Amino acid sequence: AQQPGMPLSNQEYRQFFKFLQITLQASTACHLRELYGCQNSLVQTLDKYENHGVIPQGPVCSEMPGNPFFPNFCTFSFYRCIKKKYFLKV
Repeated sequence: AQQPGMPLSNQEYRQFFKFLQITLQASTACHLRELYGCQNSLVQTLDKYENHGVIPQGPVCSEMPGNPFFPNFCTFSFYRCIKKKYFLKV
């Protein structure tokens, strides 16, 4: 089992985003984040699910060359939505 706060494995990410694979569905999830922000309970539930039950605190580093650092998970998630890089991992 993964430790709380760790990102999902590649297989877990595929399962997590399975319901978001259609562009419209992914856009809807990102639109919820944009409208309601990271403090919204639905958005927090998705963030917790993605990270094994804990939303990471503090700075986030990513696999993305050129943009490796984000001040927090919320900013990282907004970036993924804007760039449509849903499988970009921490």
